[in-house]
Amino acid sequence: MIKQHKFIIYLMLLLPGLALAAAADSLTVRDFTASWQGIASLIIFVLTYSLIVCEETIHLRKSKPAMVAAGIIWVFVALAYAGSGDTVTVETIFRNNLIEFAELFLFLLAAMTYVNTMDERGLFNLLRAWLVSRGYTLRKIFWLTGLIAFFLSPIVDNLTTALLMATVVATIGGNNQQFVALACINIVVAANAGGAFSPFGDITTLMVWQQGLVDFQEFFYLFVPAVVNWVVTAGILSFAISRDQPEAVQTKVELKHGAWIVVVLFIMTISMAVTFHQYLHLPPVLGMMTGLGILKLFGYYLQKRDEIFARMPDPTTTGKSGLTLERPPHTYDIYKNLQNAEWDTLMFFYGIILSVGGLGAFGYLALASEFTFELLGPTTANILIGFASAVIDNIPVMFAVLEMEPQMSLGQWLLVTLTAGVGGSMLSIGSAAGVAVMGQCRGIYTFFAHLKWTWAVVLGYMASIGAHLLLNAHTFS
Repeated sequence: MIKQHKFIIYLMLLLPGLALAAAADSLTVRDFTASWQGIASLIIFVLTYSLIVCEETIHLRKSKPAMVAAGIIWVFVALAYAGSGDTVTVETIFRNNLIEFAELFLFLLAAMTYVNTMDERGLFNLLRAWLVSRGYTLRKIFWLTGLIAFFLSPIVDNLTTALLMATVVATIGGNNQQFVALACINIVVAANAGGAFSPFGDITTLMVWQQGLVDFQEFFYLFVPAVVNWVVTAGILSFAISRDQPEAVQTKVELKHGAWIVVVLFIMTISMAVTFHQYLHLPPVLGMMTGLGILKLFGYYLQKRDEIFARMPDPTTTGKSGLTLERPPHTYDIYKNLQNAEWDTLMFFYGIILSVGGLGAFGYLALASEFTFELLGPTTANILIGFASAVIDNIPVMFAVLEMEPQMSLGQWLLVTLTAGVGGSMLSIGSAAGVAVMGQCRGIYTFFAHLKWTWAVVLGYMASIGAHLLLNAHTFS
């Protein structure tokens, strides 16, 4: 009898999933592009993105309008489908979009926690201290910070890398605003270029990898085009950098206990994500979350260690009575690193992914796909997507392409990955790295300071496309 009850319970739990799977098999997106709900949603999306672009001016966090817009758009989607007598498809489409966000969210949360832990253990301070104490010339610092940004962003991500390197150039440059502005442009370009040839370097590459459109090792076809993108732009900018040698800033940084172990755990976590995806055909987020669990276990060890040391007597605090006072407890807490994740960015992704998915449910993405990829051709369309990502931001642009599901060769998917990644460098607002550095070096690295050199970034952009078309021609067949 108990077994029968269990069977009934399991069946009840499975029924919603079976119904959803059946609906997904027969899923057809209808054309509501001419409906008042569709037009109203399109207007809401444009107005919302206007607020997002003006974030630095109006000081309104980008996640707030994005999340509200997502809710309104999906209400309109539901009204449009319900008006045609369909109350099943809209729920299925929404859940599919939500699952895509959930995988991205958990992946990024694990990665951000690792990065914050490495920062808390002092690793990034050590890198900063080493750079500012070398006494290099401004031109050498320009190239060195760009080089580090290029090779660090594929591992850490372009946003964190750009913030770290921007702090270095701001410290060294001081009142030399021209150097700081040019070095920041170089860092943004290098971080975005470095992130383009790694699934971990940018949100756009991560989305393409998670969709299974490009294998992990195939991203490295973009290494040389990414190098060309950065070197061409940096080479032009370097002529405006002086050879002055600023005074070295001597700072001493000590790593906290377990710093290098965290690095090893991070590398192991990335390896698990790749292995799970490539060989076990499991979502990479499983490897990242497993690695996060291992980090939390290590955090438990650090916490207990700090508690033991906090209770140990400190001979320097012995009172007149001869009693030894205890040190105040300052124990490690991994949840502080979780709290320090870029929550505004994560919630922004929720709003944008759901908003773009809602527009797709109206049929706008199918319409855009027909115009861009079928009429213009994939190569032209993918090059234009890079320019679009500079204005709109590469994340919603790439998500829209993935929702369109154009039939393209590996070479074309690599091309759109490259253009969406490095195209955002053409304007300071075109990538998360650029927006973050504008906040870090406020008043020096500005929209117009970057715009002045956009022509140099465009030259690097076109050169990288040419390198990809030439070197990776075999991937287009």
